[in-house]
Amino acid sequence: MTSEAAVSTPPAMSVTPAKRDYYWLRSFVAGGVAGCCAKTTIAPLDRVKILLQAQNPHYKHLGVFSTLRAVPKKEGFLGLYKGNGAMMVRIFPYGAIQFMAFDNYKKLLSKQIGISGHIHRLMAGSMAGMTAVICTYPLDVIRARLAFQVKGEHRYTGIANAFHTIYLKEGGILGFYRGLTPTLIGMAPYAGFSFFTYGTLKSLGLKHFPELLGRPSSDNPDVLVLKTHVNLLCGGVAGAIAQTISYPLDVARRRMQLGAVLPDSEKCVSLSKTLKYVYNEYGIKKGLYRGLSLNYIRCVPSQAVAFTTYEFMKQVLHLN
Repeated sequence: MTSEAAVSTPPAMSVTPAKRDYYWLRSFVAGGVAGCCAKTTIAPLDRVKILLQAQNPHYKHLGVFSTLRAVPKKEGFLGLYKGNGAMMVRIFPYGAIQFMAFDNYKKLLSKQIGISGHIHRLMAGSMAGMTAVICTYPLDVIRARLAFQVKGEHRYTGIANAFHTIYLKEGGILGFYRGLTPTLIGMAPYAGFSFFTYGTLKSLGLKHFPELLGRPSSDNPDVLVLKTHVNLLCGGVAGAIAQTISYPLDVARRRMQLGAVLPDSEKCVSLSKTLKYVYNEYGIKKGLYRGLSLNYIRCVPSQAVAFTTYEFMKQVLHLN
């Protein structure tokens, strides 16, 4: 029996083009479902993170848990899920592209370029994360704008209205790509270290403790996969490490995305200016790392659910 990490897809010449296309489709669906499950799990925490990162005037004096209590009182329980519709529209293609691109970049780096070992996971993860961001970024901007709104002070009535308003008032297509640079710069280490840490923990665990940590895949008994609780643990650790490294860039990204919504938007027009402004105005703990405790709480279950769901979907859709 071999570990899943050591098993590759059959050579292209052994499968027909139709079957190859079907494999890509199944891989796309598996990644999309994984992304949706992960984000739905932590949607309330995502809303609070955006409110705190961008210093929303209604909640900026509160902490993480007090904001979680205050939002339902002010906006109702569904206020915790504001912007989640836009998130689901974005996260399915985002998760699908990211996971599918990671698998393909990893094969490209190892087979075509000759880069192997743990480093190809880091590179493939970074490339996959940036690919997914570029393809779905406008939806992320819309989601951030909707989540930042507070009941009674709505600038946008919904996803379609937000698209229309930003396009007309913020420079057309370019208005949807505010904050793309810090997002890409932040995504490279985040996705890279996330996939790198998870993949490394997975391969080491299955190599050195196969009976303790592994079990046969449900769709292919010759492939060894991690047990569910081990998968969750590895995914959580991967998310925590990745978030710690990339968090200040995430803060800068959110402030740039929110653009004209913020009263100090003219000071957040580039990555360097935004980072400098946030540092000078709020410092490290209350500025660049504001909301990090919440991010630890949200990234651990999010990444744990994402990786675990993806592994489960790979078995359901016979991708192993």
